[in-house]
Amino acid sequence: MKSFTEPTYDGRMSATDLRAAAQTLRTALAGRIVGQAGTVEELLTAVFAGGHCMLLGVPGLAKTLLVKSLSECLDLGFSRIQFTPDLMPSDITGTEVIMANAQGERGYRFLNGPIFANLVLADEVNRTPPKTQAALLEAMEEAQVTAGGERYALPPPFLVMATQNPIEQEGTYPLPLAALDRFLFMVRVGYPEAAHERRIVVETLPRAEGRLAPVLSREQFLACQEQVRAVKIPDDLLAMATRLVRMSRPQEPNPPASTKDFIRWGASPRGIQALVSTARARAALAGRDAITQEDLVAVALPALRHRLVLNFHAEAEGVDADRVITDLLADAGLVERRVVQRRKFWRRLLAGAPQ
Repeated sequence: MKSFTEPTYDGRMSATDLRAAAQTLRTALAGRIVGQAGTVEELLTAVFAGGHCMLLGVPGLAKTLLVKSLSECLDLGFSRIQFTPDLMPSDITGTEVIMANAQGERGYRFLNGPIFANLVLADEVNRTPPKTQAALLEAMEEAQVTAGGERYALPPPFLVMATQNPIEQEGTYPLPLAALDRFLFMVRVGYPEAAHERRIVVETLPRAEGRLAPVLSREQFLACQEQVRAVKIPDDLLAMATRLVRMSRPQEPNPPASTKDFIRWGASPRGIQALVSTARARAALAGRDAITQEDLVAVALPALRHRLVLNFHAEAEGVDADRVITDLLADAGLVERRVVQRRKFWRRLLAGAPQ
């Protein structure tokens, strides 16, 4: 496996280095995660863009293993929090305890909770009450926690990968839109293909697994994120991204038919920020220094699907957010309608590394 820890590293990562590192990451993750190429690609896009990610899928699809493997490849501190109905905010952030020093004097000392890590897996985040969810959301938005009137900064990079089971709803506390909006991506993790499922049975029999060798150090990963932010977006594509998000709002003048029929509330300005930042990451992972129209199309579904509030008509007709976004992509002129409705188009675009 190629290493990027040579002594010549000067704090910067070129576009070529970033593309090579991304390809090495894909190869390393493919050695442990069978299939799920599209999921891996979307997760890499989110983390290199510096955002949090929601993984939506049924149990047993290697969501936890994927996130843990990514933390090993990036040499980041990893922490897993299993969310339960009785989990308290202090179980996440940490707590103050009374301790005695060498002189026997007692005082309060703050003990860091599991949130103090670079990559935090929030497993089944919708199974804990809103009070505990709020503690996590403060950390996600502010990169800090508050305890005992004091603020404690979290170590950069700080990334939260949360999971939700879309099937079981009993005993859950669904995240409100304001909370979901803080996730850069919502990634749908589907069942593996038949050939991949056979490989899973053959290759993943119980055995001891060692850690994956780091591909990037923490400092190099931060430098990669700086390189991502330097990717340019042409004015015409920025206008398209803005138009796409604004067209999702039925309150705007002359909204398209799909918006009027199926959307109650559209995406906020965070939607435009998510589109642009993740399109930059996708372009950087491909070794390009500017966004293309295909980048915007590729990130539209995971960047916007959790930011739309659909109405009762959509629910009654069985129309989901992905269907609406697909229509809006055509209405915004980002892709032809006859093309965007083909499954083969989305499989090619989403599954695998961008060229």
